[in-house]
Amino acid sequence: MPELLTQALAFEGLAWVALAAFVAGVVRGFSGFGTALIYLPVAAQVMPPVWAILSLAAMDVLAPAPNIPAAVRNGHPRDLARLMGGVVLVLPVGLWVLTLVDPAVFRYAVSFVTLAMLAVLLFGLRYRGAITRRMVWGIGGAGGFMGGAAGMPGPPVILFYMASPHGPSVVRANTMAYLFFYDLLLIVVLLLLGWFEALPFVLGLALGVPAMAGNLLGAALFHPERERLYRGVAYTVIAGAAISGLPILSHGG
Repeated sequence: MPELLTQALAFEGLAWVALAAFVAGVVRGFSGFGTALIYLPVAAQVMPPVWAILSLAAMDVLAPAPNIPAAVRNGHPRDLARLMGGVVLVLPVGLWVLTLVDPAVFRYAVSFVTLAMLAVLLFGLRYRGAITRRMVWGIGGAGGFMGGAAGMPGPPVILFYMASPHGPSVVRANTMAYLFFYDLLLIVVLLLLGWFEALPFVLGLALGVPAMAGNLLGAALFHPERERLYRGVAYTVIAGAAISGLPILSHGG
């Protein structure tokens, strides 16, 4: 472990991913979302796709752990179970697709998914019809596929909860629990498939330090009366990260 930590701290792009982890933490601290949308476009520029999603999972799995028991109690367990059932079925397919694509394609996918999600948030788009149990399974499957193929399991589920009849506390609890259990499941699936690598996992654990510091700073800066300002800042940072991740804008891209 000490040797892996030494290698992680010597990682060539450490400064950039640490900065991305910190900024993502700040944005999440004052807006409640944005970790993957900010971190992945930057991480994908300096590490292979599987490393990017594994380091993100490691970074994200520790910080919310103490809050998960309460999230499960306060959420909607049946919806959560259906979402995770869909993830279990489709996540391996998404990871298989990830192994087939060129890293540049992965970077384009991450940036385009990020920009699409940003557009949805900006324009307040949402599904208006009734949501059935089968649809919840399908939404979980979509999250599993996007998580495996592009490292972003959140957008389908976030859009689902924007249209769901559940109250804000249930939505927050289920979203937190879903993302936590997705991260755990991703690590388990990578282990079972033989694609788990210790170095990006340890790197992600190390990045949990600036991410947590950013979370604390963002939470301290937050004032409810300035929510619109914070969301504007969050959207601007997310857009900047997504655009910077486009291979066409990088040398040799």
